[in-house]
Amino acid sequence: MVGDLEARGWVRLGFHTGLQAWARAADALTDDAMADPRHAQWWDCEDTWFIGVDALDNDAEGRLPDGTELPSELMADIHLRFGRYPLHKAQVSVVRPGYPRPRRGESEAGLRYRRNRDAAHVDGLKMQEGPGRRRAVEEPHAYILGLPLNDAPIEAAPMVVWEGSHEIMRAAMTEALAPYPVEDWGRVDVTDIYQAARREVFETCERVLVHARPGEAYLLHRLALHGVAPWAAPEVGDRRIAYFRPAVETVKEWLERP
Repeated sequence: MVGDLEARGWVRLGFHTGLQAWARAADALTDDAMADPRHAQWWDCEDTWFIGVDALDNDAEGRLPDGTELPSELMADIHLRFGRYPLHKAQVSVVRPGYPRPRRGESEAGLRYRRNRDAAHVDGLKMQEGPGRRRAVEEPHAYILGLPLNDAPIEAAPMVVWEGSHEIMRAAMTEALAPYPVEDWGRVDVTDIYQAARREVFETCERVLVHARPGEAYLLHRLALHGVAPWAAPEVGDRRIAYFRPAVETVKEWLERP
């Protein structure tokens, strides 16, 4: 696992019966989560995308309300690689046929980027308040763990990742942050360097569709550029993926850990 992750910025985790059991239990909760009025804000792109932040009521170990747990050996391997962090309530990303349609308030340029570049981004770089849509590292995290909940085809709006992009992004963020005191890194405007690094990634890194089925999973390096491809499958059903991105305490940890 470690070798592929360091070289490519992502790795697929093989089938595990414990993961399959967790996916089945989480999938059974997803319909309720999508219909819950508390989560109405997460329906976007003209109801073709349920963003689903904090949609599952799991505990800090990933355990679901019925007691279904994530496989301990899988999580032990992840903890060994990235460190042990409590898990947040899982995001459940559900995409339907027709994605992407415009997000609320999205510009034409934003929609084109979503359609033509998969809305490619690095998690944790948040838009700051004020003009210019400037970005800073406001939500540093340890890794991205994707857990498919239903058996959807690869053409059904899969995760997209640019292999090797994590090292380009690490170099860019190091350059952007190095002149500032470590305690200020979460407030530094990294927009220009980030956008330049993103262009370099598009020009030099291979774009790969990431696909897995319930019982499998995939792990992304936190600095990898990734996104969601447009729906290209037959117009039936949906695709459902649960994501964990456990928070780390400092931007320094986000940038400098392996």
